Amino acid sequence: MHPPGADVVLLRHGEIGVKSAQVQSAMEGRLHDNVGALLADRGLRSAVSREHGRLYVQADERTVEAATDAATQAFGVVSASPALEVEPTLPAITDALAETARTHYEGGTFAVRARRAGQAHEHPFSSRDLEEAGGSAVWTAAEAAGLEPAVDLEDPDWTVFVEARPNRAFVFLEKREGPGGLPLGSQAPLVALVSGGIDSPVAAWLAMKRGSPIYPLYVDLGDYGGPDHRMRAEATVRDLSAYAPNFDLALRVAPGGDGIDRLVAEMDSFRMLGLRRFMLAVADAVATDLGAAGLVTGEAVGQKSSQTAANLRVTSAATDLPIHRPLLTTDKTDITALAREIGTFADATIPAGCNRVAPSQPATAASLERVRAAEPDDLFELAREAADALTVLEPAETDPPGAD
Repeated sequence: MHPPGADVVLLRHGEIGVKSAQVQSAMEGRLHDNVGALLADRGLRSAVSREHGRLYVQADERTVEAATDAATQAFGVVSASPALEVEPTLPAITDALAETARTHYEGGTFAVRARRAGQAHEHPFSSRDLEEAGGSAVWTAAEAAGLEPAVDLEDPDWTVFVEARPNRAFVFLEKREGPGGLPLGSQAPLVALVSGGIDSPVAAWLAMKRGSPIYPLYVDLGDYGGPDHRMRAEATVRDLSAYAPNFDLALRVAPGGDGIDRLVAEMDSFRMLGLRRFMLAVADAVATDLGAAGLVTGEAVGQKSSQTAANLRVTSAATDLPIHRPLLTTDKTDITALAREIGTFADATIPAGCNRVAPSQPATAASLERVRAAEPDDLFELAREAADALTVLEPAETDPPGAD
């Protein structure tokens, strides 16, 4: 929802503002570029500017809603508001408030929330003055429309906001939530193991939220996976790429069928641990080739037999790189809720074939020594071979049938 004539989107960031001046400037620059890429990806010709710790997207009333939606996909954006820019004078602001009330206020209680930014001498009014004069303007407009207005500063039915800066002022009706976090690209890249299930895309998204670009990696299970298993990985990576059109999120596919055949043939109760160690070893090799700083997985303590606290120690030993597990202590219901929120859930629910690898009685508290003794001696050589045979799927190759 926006005031009539809205022509700008106000963007707010959070953590960036507590960084040193140099880091803040660099992160704001990165956020500026990322927002611009999201706008361009949606066909919006909107300029992005920044001043005094705030970013702005220039728009018009026809495009301001779409521009707001695009901007709130950018990691680092805490909230965004489609707004009307006016002169930073009391008459200009109160006129805009009155027109906004005539368009959007339908009765009930209301409040005007005002914030004046800058030095006191830069405005001939205070925030309190703005709220009082603005409230009077809304009241008058409402009465002229035949309504019975009432002020409630605690829990109003309708709220209109004002932000007055030294050179301009803004009137807006909402603060639309963004993902927060840090701008993508402000941290080193990571290789994200993606199965296409519910968990791994959410973990990858959370790593992106903290500023790390990801290289999505899918280890093809050969006869134990199948086209549906791979298709959902491709689909969830497409979902993630919408958040980062200016980054390389092409899906990397490593053929793991030969290695998994060996694991199934030679391991029994430790089979899932061998599979996990193999995948991490493949990811390690890929990360080394790409210069990535670590790995990302969707593991959570206790969610599967390979993810017990004891078994995570065993699988983690397959790589010297840090393994980032954003979901480590998160309940499945919360993971699922976030998957729905970020748009990866629907594509993550195609039945997968990897359960066919699992033994009837998987080990839940294995020792590293016993797993090493049970797995193929050339496990890491097999992983290196899979990484060397990596294929990179360009976006067109992962489009669903019938896509443009």
